[in-house]
Amino acid sequence: MFDPILFGNRLRELRESRGEKQPAIAEALGITVPQISDLENGKKGTTLSRFALICEYYNVSADYLLGLTDDPKPCKRRKKGSF
Repeated sequence: MFDPILFGNRLRELRESRGEKQPAIAEALGITVPQISDLENGKKGTTLSRFALICEYYNVSADYLLGLTDDPKPCKRRKKGSF
């Protein structure tokens, strides 16, 4: 089950591991600093498209941010049409 606190903690850890301040990620995502703060504190969620941007920005798997795995590495993309 989705845990907004875990999501927020992982988002904060990713940001801090890059030495970034909240304004940097806010600008990259096109949102405000208070919105980043709310995400990091588990107070608010985000859209699916913005969630995908966060995954791409930090090059981590969605499963990691959702708390489904502790491995932050993204999955390799499959070629179109292969399963």
